[in-house]
Amino acid sequence: METLYPHVFGYAILSPMNIILFDELSAENFLPFSDYRGEHIQKILHLKEGDQFLAGVTNKQKGLATITSIDETGVHFRFVAQHDNSSHLYPVTLLLAQVRPICMKRILREAVSLGVERILLTGCDTTEKSYANANLYKSGEYKSILLDGAMQSGETGVSEVLFARSVDHAMHLLLANTKRILLDNVLESKPLSSMEIGSDVPVVLAIGPERGFSDRERDVMMSSGFVPATLGARILRTETACSAGLGVLLGRMGLL
Repeated sequence: METLYPHVFGYAILSPMNIILFDELSAENFLPFSDYRGEHIQKILHLKEGDQFLAGVTNKQKGLATITSIDETGVHFRFVAQHDNSSHLYPVTLLLAQVRPICMKRILREAVSLGVERILLTGCDTTEKSYANANLYKSGEYKSILLDGAMQSGETGVSEVLFARSVDHAMHLLLANTKRILLDNVLESKPLSSMEIGSDVPVVLAIGPERGFSDRERDVMMSSGFVPATLGARILRTETACSAGLGVLLGRMGLL
């Protein structure tokens, strides 16, 4: 059984695994203790023969795993799928300006936990160009963070991540026939909490960096069909705006 993201071995899993995800699962499986998931079962969950845990295949089915035996090398378990295609991701794209990698880690984990279907990361006029070339992306560490967010949520869905060079480029990567919302404190706008947003049309929520989008970028987005909205008068950090904005949006969509 292959490891979903081999590079995750180099990074600590910070939150508890409410589901343990794999590339694939068969009726009978083996998970070595050299795999961080096997170590989690042994040292964190303290499971033994006969115990069960929630397991699943990324973006596919989930079900119950029953430990059949444990030896010095790892865990043997039986898997029975209970729900097929249970990714439960919501029709939301988070269009997000690049921010400092330490902040981006928290944003990615929370966005996946909240069930965002797509995350489009873009460079912009007011942020450091080096952020887009951070080791977070080059090493693939961001994938382990997405996986961590999914396992925290108890669902199998892992958000798709796309990268854009600029806001102009990002406009070409957006899906057609979407409702587009720009969170912004500069343009005259109405509160996001008062907007009529159903779940029948996919939504794009755009959030800028700490210094905000430039006027040029605002014009580009408004020309591409974005409608400005606000979370109130307070100036929020990007990571706060992401969690709060997604929460309000999903609520208005009737999904939370």
